[in-house]
Amino acid sequence: MAPNPQCAALAAAMNKQGLSYAQVAQRIGKSEQHVIDICTGAATPTTDEFNALARALGITSAPPHDAAHSTKST
Repeated sequence: MAPNPQCAALAAAMNKQGLSYAQVAQRIGKSEQHVIDICTGAATPTTDEFNALARALGITSAPPHDAAHSTKST
């Protein structure tokens, strides 16, 4: 069983679209494990990765400013 995303918006968007981590990974051109790591907080995404995830999942609202939604410099 795949781990739950740390971000509720990611979980909701993935569930709404019926997407797996593998499908999201394919949409953004990253490995499934990297997407899992980003979504569960094990890895910090770059700004580009964060934006790619949002686009792939149809998330258009700005993320909250908290630790679960931080990015690293590219």
